[in-house]
Amino acid sequence: MSVALDYLRTSPLTWIFVTLLAYRAGVWLRDRTGGHPLAQPVFIAAGLVMALLAAVDVEYETYMEGGLLIHVLLGPATVALAVPLHRQAHHLKEMLVPLLVALPVGAIVSIGSAVLTVRALGGDRALELTVAPKSATTPVAIGIADQIGGVPALVAVFTMLAGLLGAVLGPGLLDRLRIRDHRARGLALGAVSHGVGTSRALHDHPTEGAFAGLSMGLTALLTSLLVPVVIALL
Repeated sequence: MSVALDYLRTSPLTWIFVTLLAYRAGVWLRDRTGGHPLAQPVFIAAGLVMALLAAVDVEYETYMEGGLLIHVLLGPATVALAVPLHRQAHHLKEMLVPLLVALPVGAIVSIGSAVLTVRALGGDRALELTVAPKSATTPVAIGIADQIGGVPALVAVFTMLAGLLGAVLGPGLLDRLRIRDHRARGLALGAVSHGVGTSRALHDHPTEGAFAGLSMGLTALLTSLLVPVVIALL
């Protein structure tokens, strides 16, 4: 019996199944709560998986033997965001000028506010460089942090927190500001909370999701170009 349990604990297939089941539980809870801001499937799934890993005493490296197979699918999943984007192509032409203005300004504000907040709280230069690219997607943010002297392992944490906070607080804040246009809401969520925000936007409205996907990709590109410039000016 113990041999079978040990096999289940260390099998990559076990943790693939656990991850998918945990995410499905998160989706179920979100739907049951009527899309409550705190019921984010990614957050719920991460919490459930971490709790189970701790309960059965499994190392993160063991988990990632299976988790890596899901991680590989992040690339195709990101590319798949082009599908709703293509369906909303007619809206993109109408938003070209606002896009060209809003996204660079948003990227600059995101970088600058992160750096200045850390500085005001007494953080060192390495921490400033680590939080600067937090609004890019995780792989891009890690690459930027590595190039400019930040801490790649830590930037992944800040990026995930930015995504979760944006997805949890963003829709409510946009409602309070009376921003109803699905295109504008999608651009805001994608720019601030990248993949997690895009997932939330896709759930709320297809147009919102399409613009969030576009915003996520362009913000990652702009962040990689603007971080060195903003850092130098600050």
